[in-house]
Amino acid sequence: MRLIAATLLVLSAQLVTTYSGVRYPAAAVSNSSPRCDGVQITIAGAPRYSKPGQSFKDCVDCPVMVVVPAGEILMGSPPDEAERSNVEGPQHKVTISKALAVGKYEVTFAEWDACAADGGCTHKPRDSGWGRDKRPVINVSWDDVTQEYLPWLSKKTGQTYRLLTEAEWEYAARAGTVTPFSTGATIATEQANFDGTNTYGGSAKGAYRQRTLEVGSFPANAFGLHDMHGNVWEWVQDCFSENYDGAPLDGRAVSEVPGCSRVLRGGSWIDSPRVLRSAYRGKIQSSARFIYRGFRVLRAL
Repeated sequence: MRLIAATLLVLSAQLVTTYSGVRYPAAAVSNSSPRCDGVQITIAGAPRYSKPGQSFKDCVDCPVMVVVPAGEILMGSPPDEAERSNVEGPQHKVTISKALAVGKYEVTFAEWDACAADGGCTHKPRDSGWGRDKRPVINVSWDDVTQEYLPWLSKKTGQTYRLLTEAEWEYAARAGTVTPFSTGATIATEQANFDGTNTYGGSAKGAYRQRTLEVGSFPANAFGLHDMHGNVWEWVQDCFSENYDGAPLDGRAVSEVPGCSRVLRGGSWIDSPRVLRSAYRGKIQSSARFIYRGFRVLRAL
């Protein structure tokens, strides 16, 4: 009996729980507390467990966050992907070793305006007459985001919020896929907001709405993230580099270069579908603002 009990004890210590293909150690249990499996996060000073795919908010005015599991990605596009460019290569494996909390949606005007009302954001971006509230905030620069919104949000919540690195962004956008889009070899205007008068990979023509739409207007990808393709370009942390030679393999941003152009990902409502590809890379100076650029946030776990 003692041998059996000892064997069971060892086995229980090795138990893991799997979600979305990612293995998590079984949480410690006691007679006085229920068993919880997943990633431990702290919200309003209290610990809780959240499984990949589950969402949470740190405050009423904070972005909704989704837990994205750890994993690997073959970053960049293969040489035979249609309409790709050399800045998308060479392909290389990147390991995301820990789960991430990623914005379920692009940051909205309502969330930016909360920062402005609280005194954290001095820049008050125009909405081009399309409306504010649940539409993605536009006319914000990389500098506005990193110098105003993110410091305010981090201070307000006591958590560390930042932009995704370029590797983290592509990992989140692909959501386990290796095709040009998370939707497969093609993408349709029923799946994302872009210029549907253009096509890609034999897709049919569709709508061209000529403006942003409310976040979450289209289905989420397999990680539970909306609008990773289209609606607005999303600023990421990295300086732009002309290719992936020597790129970090652990999801980190490339080395900082003073005055560098910053990377944008995902394409927007004004772009053709080729620009919405998971591997497509844009760049512009960090001070630039325009009607098709916004951002998404990451929260440290």
